[in-house]
Amino acid sequence: MERGVVLITGASAGLGEEMARQFAALGYDLALCARRIDRLEVLRDELAPRRVLVKQLDVTEDDAVFTVFEQFAAEFGRIDRVIVNAGLGKGAPLGTGRFDANRATAMVNFVGALAQTEAALRIFREQRRGHLVLISSMSALRGMRRSMTTYAATKAGVAAIAEGLRSERIPGVDVSVIYPGYIRSEMNERVQQKTRFMTDTRSGVRAMVAAIEKRSPKAYVPAWPWVPIGAAMRVLPLSVVRRMV
Repeated sequence: MERGVVLITGASAGLGEEMARQFAALGYDLALCARRIDRLEVLRDELAPRRVLVKQLDVTEDDAVFTVFEQFAAEFGRIDRVIVNAGLGKGAPLGTGRFDANRATAMVNFVGALAQTEAALRIFREQRRGHLVLISSMSALRGMRRSMTTYAATKAGVAAIAEGLRSERIPGVDVSVIYPGYIRSEMNERVQQKTRFMTDTRSGVRAMVAAIEKRSPKAYVPAWPWVPIGAAMRVLPLSVVRRMV
């Protein structure tokens, strides 16, 4: 069964890798890119007989983002969905001498997402159809403290890009923003196993994929407990939010 072509960035590990598996199981062909091409090649072989093309990509290299996306579109003949997933979780409290870590996170998570969005929409505008999915975070809903400050800010920026595009109402183009809660992945593997509300990778990504398949404009995933937590985070004082997440 052919469902279309899904392009996923940051697909060599974590949420991107598991999304690739789950979309392949649903019958999609896949365009996968990430910095670690060796891991993408292993994943491609695992997903056979689905058609899977892989390319190396560092999303902070602007020209490479446009080149790789256009190559995928040419090789498949179309791209039906682009999932802007590549991300970085480094960070340090501002003013503590680790501007390098915060800058790296900002460049990957926001500037990289902007380049991916530009490249995707150039394809979608030409096709006059497509589904753009931006992966944000529950941390985007409010300012976060210490090492999370820059990460949360970048993810808030990603959500704002999605909202701006939905407001533009580009003909034939759907835009979704996904706010994952605590889903186990390589990015947070050092976080304690007993962290409240932590969901295993497969279950958490299943909730993400379900929301993407529905083309939901925005989704907090998994719905429990993140829908009620998200509603509370938007209105409660920062002193309370600090104790929640």
